[in-house]
Amino acid sequence: MKKFHIFALLFALIALMPVSARAELHVTVTSGGVKAMPIAIPNFVGHTPADNDLGARMVGVITNNLGHTGLFKPLDPRSFIQDAASAAVRPNFGEWKSINAEALVTGQINKTADGRTRVEFRLWDVFAQQQMVGTAYMTTPSNWRRIAHIISDVIYKRLTGEEGYFDSRIVYISETGPATMRVKRLAIMDQDGANHRFLTDGRALVLTPRFSPTRQQITYMAYYNNRPRVYIYDIDTGAQHVLGDFPGMTFAPRFSPDGNKVVMSLSKGGNSDIYTMDIRSRSVARLTNDASINTSPSYSPDGRQIAFESDRSGKQEIYVMNADGSNTHRITFGDGRYANPVWSPRGDLIAFTKMSGGQFYIGVIHTDGKGEREIVSAFHVEGPTWSPNGRVLSFFKDLPSGVRRTERVAQVYTVDLTGYNEQRIQTPLGGSDPAWSPLNSK
Repeated sequence: MKKFHIFALLFALIALMPVSARAELHVTVTSGGVKAMPIAIPNFVGHTPADNDLGARMVGVITNNLGHTGLFKPLDPRSFIQDAASAAVRPNFGEWKSINAEALVTGQINKTADGRTRVEFRLWDVFAQQQMVGTAYMTTPSNWRRIAHIISDVIYKRLTGEEGYFDSRIVYISETGPATMRVKRLAIMDQDGANHRFLTDGRALVLTPRFSPTRQQITYMAYYNNRPRVYIYDIDTGAQHVLGDFPGMTFAPRFSPDGNKVVMSLSKGGNSDIYTMDIRSRSVARLTNDASINTSPSYSPDGRQIAFESDRSGKQEIYVMNADGSNTHRITFGDGRYANPVWSPRGDLIAFTKMSGGQFYIGVIHTDGKGEREIVSAFHVEGPTWSPNGRVLSFFKDLPSGVRRTERVAQVYTVDLTGYNEQRIQTPLGGSDPAWSPLNSK
């Protein structure tokens, strides 16, 4: 497969200009009522038509990334007064101010003698007339889309103060066919739906894919010859191997934060409990021992605690325990049933699925059980997963389809943590059970 290499990433850091004494340009997100920042992003300019074409494509990705956050309002290029070439040399801030741009992104792109591509960009505060950040990258021409995502992350962080999430991917279950004969394949894509490809051929039922936080690997459950097994799939090589061949049913495998363990639910004798397996030694440790269903475990980002769902109180609720199984305590007490807890990368919130009053919800709750908040609701919505910066959630939702609108097809969506800016990610077929990767490290 195509590797995500960057050659001499961060090739040259362009010196920052002094910051103006006025209040620094910044986006603050506190609720769904945020006003999007107007930002102008003219095409990156090059020395040849091919360079200009590549620059335009990169700007298209950057514009799409920032615009889809709901925090930025990319301005229509037809409103631009200054041309991209002269703006890349020195912006005429009066002209950008006259079209209400608050931030401006300029860039240049060109091929080097060794066949690589050099991409330089600058972010400007229009009202302060100052450069906020400027960076150059050296990469292979085929890696242009990833460079556009990295630039988007730099802009996002500089203007919001939070890490970006654009240089990341989502693995999910691609679905097609009638409900009684559904074909489910493991699939992966960039967070914006680009570079989509299937990882499995559909001959085996696959479920619950999850990224490793430290390696280019995915763990998932698959049924081969009607036997449930936990697999690890290497994204770079395409190799896969069985992590464990356990008696009974296996559910919802998930990596530990250091990538050295997998936590999962195993069913033995009609009872489901939480277990961990050391990937290197294959040693297994049991964490719960309760006459109830205990499943869907998720580590806290520091690896010290695990959230999981259990019906030990009489209905599905979310519990938290130490990573060794001690100090188990319940954190949900609202109406309805709670499932699929997923710890935020920031460590402060746990996302969940809730079923109440004939409706499904995606919600979040603080780790001490306070501040429960519902973000998304639908007839069927499930499977929350966090972006690497903890700002956005992805999930899947069933939608009516067919001539009589009686069939239902799952699709993958994203939504801001505030419940604002829900958007569908375009996939070739139906999609469910998404899992967001960490920021790419290659």
